[in-house]
Amino acid sequence: MSIRQPVVSVLGHVDHGKTKLLDRIRGTSVQAREAGAITQHIGATEVPIDHIYKVCSKLIGKKKFDVPGLLFIDTPGHHSFVTLRARGGSLADLAVLVIDIKEGLMPQTIESIRILRQHKTPFVIALNKVDTIQGWTCEDGRPFIISEKLQQEHTLEAFNERMYNVIAQLSNEGVPADRYDRIDDFTKAVALVPISAKEGEGIPDLLLVLIGLAQRFLETQLEKGEGPGKGTILEIKEERGLGKTLDMILYSGTLKKGDTVAIGTRGDPLVTKIRAILKPKPLDEIRDPRDRFDSVKELHAAAGVKISCQSCDGVIAGAPIVVVKNANDPAVNAIREELSIKIQTQEKGITIKADAIGSLEALAYEANEKEIPIRKYGVGEITRRDIVETAYGDKKNSVILGFNVSLSKDAEAELANHEDMKVFTNQIIYQLIDDYTDWVDDSKKRTETDKRSEFSFPAKFKILPNCVFRASKPAIVGVRVLAGRIRPGEALISSTGAPVGKIKSIHTGEDALKEANQGEEIAVAIEGVTVGRQINEEDVIYVDLIESAFKQFPGIDLNDDEKAALEETVALKRKEEPFWGM
Repeated sequence: MSIRQPVVSVLGHVDHGKTKLLDRIRGTSVQAREAGAITQHIGATEVPIDHIYKVCSKLIGKKKFDVPGLLFIDTPGHHSFVTLRARGGSLADLAVLVIDIKEGLMPQTIESIRILRQHKTPFVIALNKVDTIQGWTCEDGRPFIISEKLQQEHTLEAFNERMYNVIAQLSNEGVPADRYDRIDDFTKAVALVPISAKEGEGIPDLLLVLIGLAQRFLETQLEKGEGPGKGTILEIKEERGLGKTLDMILYSGTLKKGDTVAIGTRGDPLVTKIRAILKPKPLDEIRDPRDRFDSVKELHAAAGVKISCQSCDGVIAGAPIVVVKNANDPAVNAIREELSIKIQTQEKGITIKADAIGSLEALAYEANEKEIPIRKYGVGEITRRDIVETAYGDKKNSVILGFNVSLSKDAEAELANHEDMKVFTNQIIYQLIDDYTDWVDDSKKRTETDKRSEFSFPAKFKILPNCVFRASKPAIVGVRVLAGRIRPGEALISSTGAPVGKIKSIHTGEDALKEANQGEEIAVAIEGVTVGRQINEEDVIYVDLIESAFKQFPGIDLNDDEKAALEETVALKRKEEPFWGM
């Protein structure tokens, strides 16, 4: 059976050279026409095998492949990758992760790695901007393995230092990687291909690695699916003369002009007819083509095309599109099932929102990994209703995490009415999760501090030898805090359980302290005792506890020394009152 071209997604941190790489591969200048030179929309480019043979001729000679080419997807960011799904998984068969050799791994790079692993998408690394290594000389279209031999020794040393730094960073993320020409088993290490997207160096190596991996490991996956076409919507756009159009990837089967198709929406699938199929020329792309599209009557997978339908109402990016016989075709129910969100919820938990189903599921996946319970979820902006329904849980769960979404004006106004509620938004999932867990930890610490300040805390200290500064009225002695925290005003008991006055003040040098913590050595003024009578050097003294405070301690996180001090204090109290604290 013949095989289709693999769908290759290009990911990476902003400004690391994703679009510049594709511009170099296809000989275009899409990046220069983007606002701020940053990718704003999703693009797709077909690179036929004949072009790859031409570019890679110095590496492969006359060797031939069964793979008919590569279909690249250029995305505005990693969040678009999780939006684009096929068969409930990743749309991409392969991915290229672009990393700047000088900057190394950045937040979006790490996010991309996590997403690729979650979707089990094989990927290679394009180690970009080798031209920025001091002394590196480039030549357009020259393979890296040829270029390397022509560089000066000090330049190669600088290059290797940068490369091994990136390899070490990848290792810290659990990604074993090495230069592609040094890998014996591509199932055990990620291939790293040094390139200069700006100068065109190393592009032949990258294309060859992608074709080779597709040929060797994805042949079964790439078998051309016969029958009805199946695809994924990339974007919905207004086109002059056509009205609303749909950019899409056809990843299986055949699509024909006049076909009836079912397309995913936020509600029930839309069943409509295809009026036109517009295909960009090879090495051009659907986002911003240089040449006019070719109008075709029939299309075979895999391909990136623009289609015009009788209706596009409600269609969403990332939705499936399938050729069907009619509205009762079983495939319509299959789309409905695919668009149903399967996220486990709990009675108590937070709310999560995201811009698309795929990214919502990715956020839920990361939350589950961190054991964060989810009570409510949804796609789209954060609304006033979300605020109202989330605000009345306990403080820890009065939280909304929003991935790549904003708050409506009504939601912002409502949020102002709920002081204890928190809304976190971010375009990086793991940072969103980290923001929440950091806040939970900080809140827990603040709560512990508040609880500790409400009443006397289990603590003990030792009177140091040769540190009696005044015997009485008040007695002033040097002490070391052995456990817990002591404060002025706290009553004290001896190691026999007898009352031994109250702390009047705590000093270090001439400074008065509000409290002293475990390990500190300070001077303590104690009212109501005399050194040599009620207390002596090297005595261990305990903070007296009231029974109501003792019952609060199970809800407070105590360290081992504090637990020991509590047990000893309770034992002393129960000498006088056997059922104290029970």
